[in-house]
Amino acid sequence: MPACPAERPNPDELLAHRLTELIVAVGAGDRVAFTELYRLTSHRVFGLALRMLGNRFTAEEVTQEVYLQTWVLAERYDAAMSTPMGWLMMLTHRRSVDRIRIERSATDREIAFGQLHLDQDRDVVLEEVEQIQDEQEVLRCLDALTPLQRETISLAYYGGRTYSEVAEHLGAPVPTVKTRIRDGLKRLADCLLGSGPK
Repeated sequence: MPACPAERPNPDELLAHRLTELIVAVGAGDRVAFTELYRLTSHRVFGLALRMLGNRFTAEEVTQEVYLQTWVLAERYDAAMSTPMGWLMMLTHRRSVDRIRIERSATDREIAFGQLHLDQDRDVVLEEVEQIQDEQEVLRCLDALTPLQRETISLAYYGGRTYSEVAEHLGAPVPTVKTRIRDGLKRLADCLLGSGPK
């Protein structure tokens, strides 16, 4: 006898339950779970980043940063506080806002907001990383970067500098600095996810 509609499982609830299981597994270091979580949710994360940033290349960078952040923060996820997608959307929104603020500061230093908050332009990912127990693993992976990647990321994320300031400090074009940061973050994520330094 077929189940009545009220007894049929809600697809959204089933997905939320599965995503919760995956995030818990990721928090325990499960790389297979991370891959499945990415497969099931990355289109939503990228979609929000693209809507907020209006640039496909930048949205791809932010998506990558969000999943690096997901890897290091998954063990802190609290299902009582947010749904899995709600949590990922919150991380994406914060990273996108942070990127908008950095870009705005780089292009218009006279904006009052930029002047007030320039010293706060630190990446949420690395601020959280500093606080987690596996900090030594992150430092090991930072050592796996090339010297240029490590210096560029350190200036941008630990030094709180905008892309333009990093470019000026290194005597390199802004696009080159962005590429080094993007490649460095990808290499860092690969290391943290177990691919190891290349």
